[in-house]
This record gives sequence, C-alpha cells and structure tokens, in this order.
Amino acid sequence: MRYLLRRLLLVPVPLIFVIAFVFVVLRLTGDPVAIYLGLDATPEQEAVLRAELHLDKPVPVQFGYFLLDLLRGDFGTSIQFKRPAMEVVAERLGSTLQLLSLGLLLAIVLGVLGGVACAVWKDKVPDFLISVLAVAGQSMPSFWLGILLIQLFALDLQWLPTSGQGGWEHMVLPVVTLATFLVPNFILVMRVSVLETAREQFVVTARARGAGPARALWLHILPNAINPVVSLVGLQLGRLMGGAVVTESIFAWPGVGRLMVSAIFQRDVPIVIAAVFIVAVTIVLANLLVDLVQAAIDPRIRLR
Repeated sequence: MRYLLRRLLLVPVPLIFVIAFVFVVLRLTGDPVAIYLGLDATPEQEAVLRAELHLDKPVPVQFGYFLLDLLRGDFGTSIQFKRPAMEVVAERLGSTLQLLSLGLLLAIVLGVLGGVACAVWKDKVPDFLISVLAVAGQSMPSFWLGILLIQLFALDLQWLPTSGQGGWEHMVLPVVTLATFLVPNFILVMRVSVLETAREQFVVTARARGAGPARALWLHILPNAINPVVSLVGLQLGRLMGGAVVTESIFAWPGVGRLMVSAIFQRDVPIVIAAVFIVAVTIVLANLLVDLVQAAIDPRIRLR
C-alpha cells in the first residue's frame, strides 16, 4: 500500500507539466480571440470574448483560470463541431483505445515469442532471420508500411478494406501496422533477457537437478526474463500513441489521433487541448498500471 500511495501521489506531477506546456503553446500559436472570432470581429466583440477568456488579466492569473477550467472538465467549445471539446474527444477515445490495446497485445505476443525463439536457437538460422527482421522493422517508417499493406492486401489482393471502421476486417491492417512499429524492440529485449537469465545460478541448479530445457525455459527462465519486457511496455506507451496518430491518419480510423491532426489544421484549439490532456492522462495511468504489474511480479521493486 505504501508503494501504491507513493506512485499515486506522483501521478499529478507530469500532468501539471503537460498542462503548463499546453498553456504556453496555446499562447505562442496566436491570439485565441482572433482564432475564435475570425477577421470580421468588431472591437466590442473582441473585448467581450477577451474578458470571458480572462485574457485581460496577467499571465499567472490566466494560467490559474486555465487550470481551474481543466479541473472542472471545461475545455471550451469546439470550433468545428460547436459542442464541448471533451465530449467530442471522449467519443473518439474508445476507437483509439481499441486500436492501441490490440496493437500492443499483438506486439507483446509476437515480440516475446520471437525473442524466445532467438534465444533458444542462438547464432542459428532462426536467430539470424528474426534478428534481421527486427532490425529492419526498427528502420521502417510506420506510414510507409501502412501504405504498402494497403497497396498489397487492399488494392492488389482485395482481401481487406483500405480504411474506415467496421468489422474485424477493418482492424487487421491498422493493428498490424501499429504492432510492427513495436515488435522489433520487444524481440531484441526479450532475446537479451532470456540469454542473461539462462546464465543465472538458479537456472544452472535447476538443470543440474534434472530439469529439461523446456521445463527450465517455461518454469524458471521466462518468469524472471519477462520483467524487462513489462518495463519496455511503459517506456513505449508514448511512442505507441505517436504511432497511433500516424496509423489513424493513414487508415482513416476515427480515433483521437486523427481528430487531433484535423483539429490542428482547422485551428480548433479546444479540441487540441482536450486531446492532449486525454493522451497525457492515458499514458500516465498506463505507466502507473505497468509499475504496479512490475511490483506484483517482482517483490524487489516494492522494497525500493
């Protein structure tokens, strides 16, 4: 419980930094009054809106009002949709979480299996082929891979739809593109972790007492080698969210990432603020969950 409470107390810290960053960027991108009212606004209209947005007060006071609005869940009204910005973003959040969870699950499964295969057949043909594919995957831009998959499976073979959201067939290409973005890291980390754990004294002792290679792998090596992969999940969440923005744009997936890109081009500031805040909260809570999972599988962490 002490470990959990300590981690919960740290949750607001990165969110405050994100909020401050969004506030500064919002002020640097231009006058919010001009964005809301356009070029045809009268001086009277600008003065009224400036007072409503508290832009007539000092910057620290503006930040205080900005922070209070966020705490109340008031992110403003979307310029495009004429609705509360958080309501619009919340409608798209489910689609993004669905894409992220499936892509991350596929990446973990393929990464763990590929890393174990490389470690078992170390310096042999499977190890060489999988490692080459992993390095090539790290060097391949996700947008280029997505376009290639659309060309091959949607246009040439006509097995899958090119874009949009619908049944399971609409999810195959986006999920594979997003998973391929992460699989190489999981493969390489799992390979190194399995090889290092296999040299530990408790594994050597288990083998000396008669445990076969398969039993030693599944009962002794994997439970102790999986911890770095769990740590990597937390480190890759931000990168995964960035990959989701690109993937959603390529496959016209109606998620938060595509909404954010559209809002940036349309100068829809409330949507951008709400989307950035939701992404930050998602990453922070997911990292908290990863830390708790690590503490559950490795008791040494709770003693730090």
